[in-house]
Amino acid sequence: MNMNSFAISLKIPPLLSLSPPPSAKLLNPNFSPFLLHTRVLRATSRRFFGAVGVSLRTISTMENDKEIIGSQKQQIAKLFEESLRAAFPDIPDVQPLVAICNDPKHGDYQCNNAMSLWNKIKGKGTQFKGPQPVGKAIIENLPASEMIENCSIAGPGFVNIVLARQWIAKSLQKMLIDGIETWAPKLPVKRTVVDFSSPNIAKEMHVGHLRSTIIGDTLARMLEFSNVDVLRRNHVGDWGTQFGMLIEFLYEKFPNWEARNAPAIGDLEAFYKASKQRFDNDADFKERAQKAVVSLQGGDEKYRMAWAQICEISRKEFQKVYERLGVHLEEKGESFYNPYIPKALEMLNEKGLIEESEGARVIFIEGKKIPLIVVKRDGGFNYASTDLTALWYRLNEEKADWMIYVTDVGQREHFEMVFSAAKRAGWLPPNENDYPKASHVGFGLVLGEDGKRFRTRSTEVVKLVDLLDDAKKRCKAALEERGKTKDWTAEELEQTAEAVGYGAVKYADLKNNRLTNYTFNFDQMLSDKGNTAVYLLYAHARICSIIRKSGKDIEELKKSAAIDLAHPDERTLGLHLLQFAEIVEDACTNLSPHLVCEYLYNISEDFTKFYTNCQVVGSAEETSRLLLCEATAVVMRKCFHLLGITPVYKI
Repeated sequence: MNMNSFAISLKIPPLLSLSPPPSAKLLNPNFSPFLLHTRVLRATSRRFFGAVGVSLRTISTMENDKEIIGSQKQQIAKLFEESLRAAFPDIPDVQPLVAICNDPKHGDYQCNNAMSLWNKIKGKGTQFKGPQPVGKAIIENLPASEMIENCSIAGPGFVNIVLARQWIAKSLQKMLIDGIETWAPKLPVKRTVVDFSSPNIAKEMHVGHLRSTIIGDTLARMLEFSNVDVLRRNHVGDWGTQFGMLIEFLYEKFPNWEARNAPAIGDLEAFYKASKQRFDNDADFKERAQKAVVSLQGGDEKYRMAWAQICEISRKEFQKVYERLGVHLEEKGESFYNPYIPKALEMLNEKGLIEESEGARVIFIEGKKIPLIVVKRDGGFNYASTDLTALWYRLNEEKADWMIYVTDVGQREHFEMVFSAAKRAGWLPPNENDYPKASHVGFGLVLGEDGKRFRTRSTEVVKLVDLLDDAKKRCKAALEERGKTKDWTAEELEQTAEAVGYGAVKYADLKNNRLTNYTFNFDQMLSDKGNTAVYLLYAHARICSIIRKSGKDIEELKKSAAIDLAHPDERTLGLHLLQFAEIVEDACTNLSPHLVCEYLYNISEDFTKFYTNCQVVGSAEETSRLLLCEATAVVMRKCFHLLGITPVYKI
């Protein structure tokens, strides 16, 4: 087998859609055997593509170069920045502190600079007598804007801001014409690496990989929407001592596998367990396995071919999961970085960071009881040496501003030590808020209803592909019970079961604060009541149904009609729709996908209240309210996209 074949990307399966209506636009310096095989190992960069909603462009681009206006909060902050400069020219670099009002009775937003400014100027001969006059000066120096209806002072100088109803309506209308991409937030980064999923070769992807895969995919989607160039990296475990064991077992079980092109391994998880059992219980086999590692790392063609074959079998299994989840990423596994490790460690050594300790080579980290081992006693490399090298590569070769690592919380200390070592080396700035920077995105466990780690009845870890298939099967059965087989084609039934079933699993995970554990419960996640994907997908479908039943051409209405938010519930819904960009901005900045889930659920609740109190079809305000329905559907669809969920258009 020619190892160069590793560089060929997988073919992209056809996209899956649910036929949206016309309105929807869906160190040891001498230990470096890997350097001999740089070409081969570097060829292991591969792309994985899922089947649902794949975009091959990592940077969102505007049709016709339409202006990206940023979030509503950013626009308000820009006005107050001008006011602060004019009112307090002697105080440099005052950043406007703008936030949503906690109590909507007081206003829509607040500017909270008055108190901190007063603390800076009091007792220094200022004309101001307290924080309230400071707040008043901020208001008086605001530039004229159609955006703000009025401002008022509350408490110790808080500036309450009420946005103009006409401006909210105009902004919604403009979005419907120009596209929701014009609402993309503006982030201070150009290129980001998101390291997620990262299963181990020769092992099944299990429910634990679900969290890393969908959290990482959602972070990547949010950053891509924000016009950041995102490098989606799958740092698979495809190198290490376990491969000697696997290769030796392969030749033992299938001595002539090369003649058949591919061994009949079958269940790779069972193959791994059987080889591990031999390794633990058979001293002769263990010795042969250890020699196989040396042969593999020394570049023996026979062993490289066996390694490549095992990796390829694993990739095919991983691809089944990625297709179901609609996730695409590019593999750069441990083997990819091995040729770079000696040089990376040499640079760390030259800076005096690496020391000898009990036969190993380590980096001591302030505040940590144990050092970061970068070269083991036997001269081999480990996770730390690989992760430090990957970080260096991403900074210097891939020119990333921000590196995001999505793993379980148990690896937090490891990454803290890796990032600390990088800061000591001068690879990262000492201030964690400065760029380039590295962030660990930890997440909790998936629990069963017994409160323990989610497993099958036979105590095995649940295979992810089985779990997803079960979700689809249950959803399909529920649709059949509701009589959908009479009204829908077999294809519509299948696609809707996939969209709702897979979406339910994703949303049940993403709606939680990622740091917490959550209990996996099919009955709850597939419920059509409460904060579930099923409820939200059906809410979106109902909005589409309202528009369809009106008989109006929504595309024509966008051009000819206008939105008017005269009713309080119309204004509330319109205002919250406009806050979409800042919610995405906060979710990106804080690496918290659950904020998008909260927002999506709140929008659906706002819409329900609006629809209950404001007749749409057949009312005098029909055209305006149909456009508000469409704006809600557009925002909901974008939220679904960011969460990796395929929307449905009829129920």
